[in-house]
Amino acid sequence: MRVWFAAAMLAALSACATVETNNSPPEVITAAKYREPGPASLTLMTMVNNRTGGGGHTALMINGSQRVIFDPAGSFVNDRVPERDDVLYGVSPPVLAGYKSAHARSTFHVVSQTVQVTPAQAETALRLAQQNGPVPRLFCTSATTELLRQVPGFQDIQQTMFPTNLMEQMERRVGVKTDRYYEDDDGTIIDGVARVQL
Repeated sequence: MRVWFAAAMLAALSACATVETNNSPPEVITAAKYREPGPASLTLMTMVNNRTGGGGHTALMINGSQRVIFDPAGSFVNDRVPERDDVLYGVSPPVLAGYKSAHARSTFHVVSQTVQVTPAQAETALRLAQQNGPVPRLFCTSATTELLRQVPGFQDIQQTMFPTNLMEQMERRVGVKTDRYYEDDDGTIIDGVARVQL
């Protein structure tokens, strides 16, 4: 039974790829700063397998004093998107569209769950993401869960290693807005990144 559980967990989390940390120079990160107009928000993004319904990857977009994506153990590496320790900077609408497009394909779609938060909550999440450091492979959901649990108002989030478990927890939150993004192209996340036009 333990062997089966371990195998199932590895299969569910296998899309959290291992990549070298792409640390952009500080001046490049500063120059890329972008904030989406409107209220502060947190958006949980879950890559869901179209065949099995299982989760493949978890990321958290934070719109505070700037908009970033905490992409723990992620594979989205693009020369035009600055990154430091699993945090993607300069997440303008084209960058966000490229991020979703790179992950969505015939086998996966992207579920985005957005909750409005206070500026203080968003800044806490941003600080925690920037301080977290690079995340080992297979720990994308665990790292995201741990970050959320430290944001005031999100302490009730239960620790989990499974992307769809965290997605289901977020779905139960008051005021959450859910969007699903699909594409039908083949290939992997690496192929998807190569096709992104920014």
